Amino acid sequence: MTTTPSTAPDTVDALVVGAGPTGLLLAGDLAAQGLSVTLVERRPHEISNMTRAFAVHARTLELLDSRGLADELIATGTPLTSLRFFGKLSLDLSGIHTRFPFVLITPQYEVERLLERRARAAGVRFRYETRLASLHQNAAQDTVTAELHEADGGTSSLTARYLIGADGVRSRVREVLGLPFPGVSVIRSMVLADVRLDEEPPALLTVSGRENSFVFVAPFGDGWYRVMGWDRRHQPADSEPVDLAELRGITRRALGTDYGMRDARWISRFHSDERQVSAYRTGRVFLAGDAAHVHSPAGGQGMNTGLQDAANLSWKLAAVLHGHTTDPEALLDSYHAERHPVGTQVLRSSGALVRLAMASTPLQRTIRALITSALSTLRPASAKAVGMVSGLSIAYTAPRGSHPLTAKRAPDLNLREGRLYALLGDGAFVLITPAGTDTDIPAPSFPLVRAHWRNDRTTALLVRPDGYIAWAGDHSDPAALRAALTR
Repeated sequence: MTTTPSTAPDTVDALVVGAGPTGLLLAGDLAAQGLSVTLVERRPHEISNMTRAFAVHARTLELLDSRGLADELIATGTPLTSLRFFGKLSLDLSGIHTRFPFVLITPQYEVERLLERRARAAGVRFRYETRLASLHQNAAQDTVTAELHEADGGTSSLTARYLIGADGVRSRVREVLGLPFPGVSVIRSMVLADVRLDEEPPALLTVSGRENSFVFVAPFGDGWYRVMGWDRRHQPADSEPVDLAELRGITRRALGTDYGMRDARWISRFHSDERQVSAYRTGRVFLAGDAAHVHSPAGGQGMNTGLQDAANLSWKLAAVLHGHTTDPEALLDSYHAERHPVGTQVLRSSGALVRLAMASTPLQRTIRALITSALSTLRPASAKAVGMVSGLSIAYTAPRGSHPLTAKRAPDLNLREGRLYALLGDGAFVLITPAGTDTDIPAPSFPLVRAHWRNDRTTALLVRPDGYIAWAGDHSDPAALRAALTR
């Protein structure tokens, strides 16, 4: 049965738990499409510079671009066109086919600031200092009821058509669902800080180390640097005190210098896990971001993967809530089917990178040297690594017999009506056809923007709101196009 938006005053279309980047993007997307959304967050409403995420990759910038936020975010940070690993390996991002051929180094709170502003403008209702206590799914009423606890001791309940847990690695939503979070602790007692440096590192983004330690250094562009260090010989519990002298020592051992490190604006100790929940959907409840998967910080892919989860789920939820699909269950199930393999892939790639950095035995260091050499000298291997880190090579599984472009990322095509990613947004699909072929195209039930090639290309593309190609074929086959629009 197709679900439509509720008109009951005590029921919202979506309840989002967690006001990190993933929850903010998803809540803003749903509200921008006219749905009622409440977002609850257990923390007070304050922006903190104590943030682990620092990198925004090209694929995420494309998604933010379709929401009108990318250029403003870029102004807050430093675009880097190359990444340097282990002293010898350099990955060049400048040649990738995107409007954003770089990784943007900017604090997570800048991403959150823009996404919160957008969500508020779209009508999201925020409830800070509010904790999820329990939830109950009512199959007969097609709703989820959440019991909420306020900081002042008060309690309340909220009923929603769907609930999304975007509440991080210690997800209360995942805990209430009783879902295990299998995996391992990869690395203990990493030290993380934002500091000033008297000397600029020779490579703008550096990951390097020696036998017993490694260090990561990246510039924010405003005089502050993110430094992350680990020492195999000193791994106290996360709760143990940490100071700048410890990080200076790790950096000197790993890099031969601490670059005059000083004036930490914050510093903390943490451990890195690799974990992934087995099911991203349980009935009318979904998990996204760190609530569904957590990776090592190597490659800076955690926040990016969560934001891409949100972009994938938001248009599907909106389509179901607005009654735009004849098979809502299949559409909602496709969220897990598409995003779970991506989470697994990121978990493996980031884990491999941190294990290379931790190499200590002669055999491990030999393997690292061979991999580094291959990535440095073999163009296909280097291109694959760049596509994985940037997120541009992510593709989904297309139905059997589909056009080769189906389920692939659509680049930011230059069309007669403008850039593709400027046309995407607010849950709209974009149908691209040759000029003069607008006849016999039925009006679909979902938002659709018509666009046309600037050249004589004859392929027709139907691009999803998240920038992936839903269908591709020859424009001269109107029956196939009508079937695609209906499906």
